[in-house]
Amino acid sequence: MDDPQITQSFNDMSLPQSKQLQSGDLLVGRYQVQDVIGVGGMGSVYRARDLHFPSVKKIVAVKEMIIQTHDPIVMSTIVQNFEREANILVTLSHPAIPQIFDYFTQNERSYLVEEYVHGKDLEALLNSIEGFFPEDQMIVWAIELCDVLSFLHTHKPEPIVFRDIKPSNIMINQQGHVVLVDFGIAKNFKVGQKGTMIGTEGYSPPEQYRGEASPLADLYALGATLHHLLTRRDPRIEPPFTFSERPIRNINPAVSVDFQQIIEKSLRYEPELRFQSAEEMKDALMSVAGKTGALSRVALRQGKDSRDQSIKPIWKFKCEDEIRGSASFHNDIVFIGAYDNNLYALKSETGEMIWKYPSEGGVISKPLVADDTVYFGSEDSSFYAISVRTGKLSWTYKTGGPVRSSPGIAEDYIFLGSDDGFLHAIHAVSRRDVWRFNTGSAVRSSPLVLQNSIVFGCEAGDIFMLDIHGNMRWRFRTRRAVFASPVVAQDILVIGSLDATLYGLDIKSGWPVWRFRMNRGTASSAAITDGMVFAGSADGKLYSLNLSNGKEIWHFDMEEQISGTPAIYKDAVFVGGGEGTFACLEYRTGRLRWKYKTGGPITGMPCAFADKVVIGSFDHTIYAFPVS
Repeated sequence: MDDPQITQSFNDMSLPQSKQLQSGDLLVGRYQVQDVIGVGGMGSVYRARDLHFPSVKKIVAVKEMIIQTHDPIVMSTIVQNFEREANILVTLSHPAIPQIFDYFTQNERSYLVEEYVHGKDLEALLNSIEGFFPEDQMIVWAIELCDVLSFLHTHKPEPIVFRDIKPSNIMINQQGHVVLVDFGIAKNFKVGQKGTMIGTEGYSPPEQYRGEASPLADLYALGATLHHLLTRRDPRIEPPFTFSERPIRNINPAVSVDFQQIIEKSLRYEPELRFQSAEEMKDALMSVAGKTGALSRVALRQGKDSRDQSIKPIWKFKCEDEIRGSASFHNDIVFIGAYDNNLYALKSETGEMIWKYPSEGGVISKPLVADDTVYFGSEDSSFYAISVRTGKLSWTYKTGGPVRSSPGIAEDYIFLGSDDGFLHAIHAVSRRDVWRFNTGSAVRSSPLVLQNSIVFGCEAGDIFMLDIHGNMRWRFRTRRAVFASPVVAQDILVIGSLDATLYGLDIKSGWPVWRFRMNRGTASSAAITDGMVFAGSADGKLYSLNLSNGKEIWHFDMEEQISGTPAIYKDAVFVGGGEGTFACLEYRTGRLRWKYKTGGPITGMPCAFADKVVIGSFDHTIYAFPVS
């Protein structure tokens, strides 16, 4: 084992057939062998049935290790690697990593019992097709591989380096998603530590030949794997480190320039010139996917697997009626209204009530906090200003209809819509209206206050931009009611309508830059981050679009109407559904992280802060969940 060589991994070696178990053989009175599914230098891999589940046919993979050496050093190393695989796998929970069920020794052979992956490895798939894999599919698989590598590389207490990324170690399951197999040479990584020169020639980076395998080695091997799959040129039979002599597009012109550049960067000879993390490489791939629309044509993995623990609320607070609106957070206090007519102030850490203020009608309006005052509207047609500290009424303003719009504020001016058909501008000091703008229909869209203008929609389907004095700058007409509120980024204003269209409008002129057609209308306001737009629809889908052109990046099917606005926090997007499901997704990919079923519809926008997210439900309950 001291010779300077790159050793081949388990699945690439051969074993005399006489040493294999036979169909029907029983291991430890529990695992009945059905077939041989792989042969390697240390033993075979079997498909077996777990007889501890007589009522169901539970199939497992049984990996065998036969020690064929009398050299105690070699023997010790082999056993150590096999036990390392068991110890690593048992600590990991990720949908792209097989679950380990058991580990035992019988008749001087060691066995590892793992989750059985129904599917084929990428080398077998490549050999089964003519031509090349579609670029869209390759981008999605690459993103999923970056996701699992990021999970390994950020593992606590120590990062894990896989050290043998290659097509034969990547399974594609029946759902079309990647599963990383054969952790036999994976290793906990410590900075500065050198180890055995181990991996697979052609896929391993230069430093791995010197016994140095950091997380960047896995990214090089991923690049080598992608190069192989896109060109059908096997790096094991090419001179080492010569990928630059075989540009991908020279062999496969269907590959985009951007995708080729990502692979070329991952294959740089010097580690410091590669992507410095799997997350960085994933971000680059997501950018390409956004341009090409790959994620709208090929679905990423949409959820955690069944072995993950369900999310549990940190705290709950019970109200006397439905919660239809959204919460706000300020100075460790959560403010939220309920249809029991009350505005509640709750401690953000515990959910304990600090005070409540009773109006004369249900509260849907999202509270606004400014200058130690919390403002909100009510179905009793009134707008309230309440002291943050005491919960006492400071002043009130009467409109001609229910106030379901959430207020906006600029300096001493407060703007709010009402079902009386007006947008009201109120002076916070004099507490009187400065002007009112007549739309002729209910204003439930919350006004977006920009530097010198206000933008909002109305039930008649109009979207208005007014100046600070209430004069109209432009108007854009949709075909149905606009209850959603506008958001803006990069001079593009995004707003949806019940006409089943999400509009991207030029903020200066109001002219449409793009339109995105949904299957049904939307009352959900959009959220924007990193050049991506997120909006829900009554068709049950949460859509992610490219802000600049309105093209779909991905969508997630909630399978229930989405009326509430999504919220972004860190790398997650949160959204509620019309049948009570509250979901957390990775916003770049749309991959489901967790979901929780409440007892009633969710129509409000989640409120995220300090690694918590708060949402209300028609089941009369306010929930606080951990973000991660």
